Amino acid sequence: MADLNLGVVGNSAISALIDSRGTVVWSCLPRIDGDPVFCRLLNGSRDDCGLFAIEVDDFARAEQRYLRNTAILVTTLYDRSGASLEITDFAPRFKQYGRSFRPMSLVRRLHPAGGAPRIAIRLRPAHSYGAGRPERTRGSNHIRYVMPDLVLRCTSDAPISYIWDEVPFVLERPLDIVLGPDESLARSITETCGRFFDDTRDYWREWCRYLSLPLEWQEAVIRAAITLKLSNYEESGGIVAAMTTSLPEAPDSGRNWDYRYCWLRDAYFVVRALNRLGATRTMEGHIHYITNIAAGGGERLQPVYGIALEPDLAESEVPSLAGYRGMGPVRRGNQAHEHVQNDVYGSAVMAATQAFFDERLASPGGVRLFERLEALGERAALAFDRPDAGLWEFRSRARVHTFSAVMCWAACDRLAKIAGRLSLADRERYWRGEATRLHAAVAERAFDPARGTFTASFGSGTLDASLLLLHDLRFVAPRDPRFLGTLRAVEGALRSGDFLYRYVAADDFGRPETSFVVCTFWYVDALCAVGRRDEARALFETLLACRNPLGLLSEDIDPGTRELWGNFPQTYSMVGLINSAMRLSESWSAVL
Repeated sequence: MADLNLGVVGNSAISALIDSRGTVVWSCLPRIDGDPVFCRLLNGSRDDCGLFAIEVDDFARAEQRYLRNTAILVTTLYDRSGASLEITDFAPRFKQYGRSFRPMSLVRRLHPAGGAPRIAIRLRPAHSYGAGRPERTRGSNHIRYVMPDLVLRCTSDAPISYIWDEVPFVLERPLDIVLGPDESLARSITETCGRFFDDTRDYWREWCRYLSLPLEWQEAVIRAAITLKLSNYEESGGIVAAMTTSLPEAPDSGRNWDYRYCWLRDAYFVVRALNRLGATRTMEGHIHYITNIAAGGGERLQPVYGIALEPDLAESEVPSLAGYRGMGPVRRGNQAHEHVQNDVYGSAVMAATQAFFDERLASPGGVRLFERLEALGERAALAFDRPDAGLWEFRSRARVHTFSAVMCWAACDRLAKIAGRLSLADRERYWRGEATRLHAAVAERAFDPARGTFTASFGSGTLDASLLLLHDLRFVAPRDPRFLGTLRAVEGALRSGDFLYRYVAADDFGRPETSFVVCTFWYVDALCAVGRRDEARALFETLLACRNPLGLLSEDIDPGTRELWGNFPQTYSMVGLINSAMRLSESWSAVL
């Protein structure tokens, strides 16, 4: 049975998910949102295509780990006699000729770690979402896989006939495999892979050296930070919500969505996490992605865009793939790009605000960017009390969602602060006035005085987890009685054991069955903000224990079994981990 005990490797251009036995089960090429050349994760029980396995005869057990402070994954397979195979997987990434070298390549290094294991290499790419198998041609040291829109070349010092025919053989010496563009290597494969390995290891370790870390939970934060970097499509600066499509939020739920795109709702939280980490280049790239969207936003901003700013993400079902554990449908594209979600204006403005206050950035914000953001603010001021699909992207109903309204207020509030920074007194007064007007309206219409809580939408009796963000967005102070009452109400309505549902009311697919991971991180932050620090730390430790063996989190957790569900690895979840760790950790002054 498939599970999400997966590791991820990548280079901010491509990525690959590798299972606990060292099989590449998911990788989209030529970029993160491309055709899944390896799609075993979603093709049910089929093994005829869509995987890249290195197998040992008479398999006994496996171990897996990342090399410290890197995105290099090491899997060790043992046979019953005690012989072992070590597989080292990575996507090359380092500085070369003054720029980032991040080719569309996956390197697999095989080493007989103990004895002489008998292995087989099963390289079975697919195309057209698992519907087709490529044509193959061979050379003396390579195999070409010819697909309609892509040609891959596998170069190896293993006997090519053994790879072609999947012949088992005894591994007596280290071997290397490079799967990448249809290009010859400039040097021997041993020299090439050795250099790629050394330079990639050094790149990641140097990248980690410059991270700002909390005193506590450093290993968890480093892994989350690396995963966030791997979710970055560096060419544009976009950061995808996850690397997968259609992993269901709960068993047979039909909640199967394509998350290989960039949601504006994530932008502020991602920028804040990157700022706290000191990952300024990645942060600046993501701000540029957001400001590019703002510059070409037209009449409205979409909730989600493609990784290179593509606006059209037409959703369709893919019949050629059975789905995770056979739980279809598999979807390509996301209908959310058509939705009206009014929170996006605040998300974009808040993410871009960093550019006006951060002296580290090479391209600080100026009057021209401010004017572009003002256009978003005007839309926010008009849309704050209009129905929308909301943060949770309801597909068949529209309401005036409190979170959307508060984010519209936040757009006006931050524009006032930016105007003050730029010494634009008239514009500061204007936006402060708009922020005051929206705040008063939202506070009146979204608060239920009889119950002492804010509600999920204006005039409703329902609650959702986004209300826990009201203090974080600075709409209310954490000790404000209205927020304390909201926290109590959310706890009573949405908590299940140690976890929080995003909402419990039925939607298009019935009642949610799993906890949206980031909501519990929001709960941790709220507990800490109101002074319940010990509870917050205990719950944070519980969430850390729910990570997979490699320290990664998906979108959802089953509150009963603690099994991970949903798309993977989930950027929102890893950002939640980073932000909560930064908030909860003891100060460095405790030891220095």
